[in-house]
Amino acid sequence: MTDAIVIHVPADSAARSVGADALARAVHAHATKNDWPLDLRRPGSRGLYWLEPLMEVEVDGKRVAFGPLSPAELDGLIDTNGRADPSHRAYLGPVDDIPALARQRRLTFERVGVIEPLALDQYERHGGFGGLRKAAAMSPQEIIDEVKVSGLRGRGGAAFPTGIKWQTVLDTPSEQKYVVCNADEGDSGTFADRMIMESDPYLLLEGMAIAGMATGATRGLIYLRAEYPQAIATMNDAIVRATDAGWLGGDILQSGRAFTCEVRVAAGSYICGEETAMLESLEGKRGMVRFRPPLPAVKGLFGQPTVVNNVISLATVPTILARGAQHYQNFGSGDSRGTLTLQLAGNVARGGLYELPFGITLREVIEDLGGGTASGRPVRAVQAGGPLGAFIPPAHFDTPMDYEAFKQIGGMLGHGGLVVFDDRTDMGALARFAMEFCAIESCGKCTPCRIGARRGVEVIDRIRAGDNAPANRELLGDLCQTMIDGSLCALGGMAPFPVQSVLEHFSEDL
Repeated sequence: MTDAIVIHVPADSAARSVGADALARAVHAHATKNDWPLDLRRPGSRGLYWLEPLMEVEVDGKRVAFGPLSPAELDGLIDTNGRADPSHRAYLGPVDDIPALARQRRLTFERVGVIEPLALDQYERHGGFGGLRKAAAMSPQEIIDEVKVSGLRGRGGAAFPTGIKWQTVLDTPSEQKYVVCNADEGDSGTFADRMIMESDPYLLLEGMAIAGMATGATRGLIYLRAEYPQAIATMNDAIVRATDAGWLGGDILQSGRAFTCEVRVAAGSYICGEETAMLESLEGKRGMVRFRPPLPAVKGLFGQPTVVNNVISLATVPTILARGAQHYQNFGSGDSRGTLTLQLAGNVARGGLYELPFGITLREVIEDLGGGTASGRPVRAVQAGGPLGAFIPPAHFDTPMDYEAFKQIGGMLGHGGLVVFDDRTDMGALARFAMEFCAIESCGKCTPCRIGARRGVEVIDRIRAGDNAPANRELLGDLCQTMIDGSLCALGGMAPFPVQSVLEHFSEDL
């Protein structure tokens, strides 16, 4: 054998947590023992987490996958001619043909799991910086118009049109403007932001630079979750390399436009994921929600016009610029355009990341892609949109996954996290947890959230103890509505959603 055997083992932190590093070491030792010329690469994960550690072997220019694979199973996996053994227990065939990947339409995540995260040459070879090159030749208004036509809406929860937010920043005069990336990914069952930052970091930097060109912002800050040490290290390294290569800095692509970027480690508080509390934290203050107006787009970081988007929103922009707004707009349904990055977690057989056009039903995602519950028992509920999202019963599983359809059933898509529960779940306990979570994480600025959540826990406890349950159910309903109507931000305004959904669909558990 003369040509090197190219093997890919993920370096994503989730893959590493189930043995990817040990597998990589074993591959290296196995190659040394058998005198193989080895080219071992460490890309991110494909997001098929039930198959991790996943190993890919390049055969005739195509990747063949094995997984989940243990170090003890390497003997006989590859013959002396570099051919993969299709009879091996963990053999999955060509990676692109794995059903869970073949059904997806990866636009934002097209390079994740394919390239090595910090290899600039691989990023460019796979289309990276194509959007930034186009943006450098466009006026700010032309860039924003392209984003508007694409139909891109914020992927962080509120689903506000990205182009309109950028337009406000562009139209607000100021000598200094900012782009702030909210990477404080704290919702239950979410990991898409982490995957981008660990696996395709230049994509986020490219999106932020385009946002800067579009709005006149020259400084970017990534407010990155403290619990993501690998993402912090990767993003810091990527910023240095991108700056040295001229993709960031004082004169990007000789366009006369400047954009610098830095990572700020988050404060470890859920409320700091709320955009105004995040801005307070970035300014060195306690994470407290601000009154609005003024909006951050008008008066944001240090009182200056500020673009605030989450990781997926910004990471989607380079594809829109590179391929054209119409290409992106062609995917999706209704007013929900493009693709949705769904993260399946909880009691599910095939948990992981799935990027699909808006419009697929929740049933297709849970049953067809996710394979139902890991326990093999019936699904009782799915919580969509994080710990403040409603619990959706099977009666609503045929709902298309788009913003408007989910709103009609009292749900929200939020950041795309889906947590699955089987029929043994105590939904009353989950309702209590939602109120308790709000009570613990509240910044304390407004009374409905600060006091209402604590009283909510007490009322639920009385109901579950059988203490005048009918009257306390009515009281709980009134309390939920007061929190929704009177809270200053989404924490207090949405914490009642899971409680209301339990009252409506699983009342027997209260």
